[in-house]
Formats: sequence, structure tokens, C-alpha cells
Amino acid sequence: MARLTYKERKKLPSSSFVEPKERKYPIPDPSHARNALARVSAYGSPMEKKKVSAEVHSKFPSIGKDKSKSKMKTEHKHGKKKG
Repeated sequence: MARLTYKERKKLPSSSFVEPKERKYPIPDPSHARNALARVSAYGSPMEKKKVSAEVHSKFPSIGKDKSKSKMKTEHKHGKKKG
């Protein structure tokens, strides 16, 4: 992910942020979108998690899908144990 400098971040339009009023979670490109998902997963509220996931998936359809269900199906299918 390319580092987003203060000046670059300040120049981004509000539409590049999941939370434009607070200018939180910039998603100008796929790399930053993945980072926003990681940050909100670690530090965000359940409401923020839903919002970030929806916004990222809306802007980048191949990112932000809930892969936990497909992963569980794959593990079950291949007989992997949990733990």
C-alpha cells in the first residue's frame, strides 16, 4: 500500500472516505480499502464494521465480501479441525 501523506489525504474528496464527515477510513484505491477493512476489524464498532464493509464492497466489488462462510465450508469439506 502506498503511504498516503497528510497533503494527499487532505486533497482527497470526501467521497473517498467511508465516514466523510470525520474523514475516517480513506478508500481511494483497493490497497487502502483492504487496510480500512483491517483497521475497522481490529478497532471499529459493529456498526462501523458493517458500514466499512458495505462501502468497500460497493466501490470495489471483489473486496469486502464475507469470506468466513466460504472458508468454513472449505474447511468442513476438507476435514480440517478447528483450534
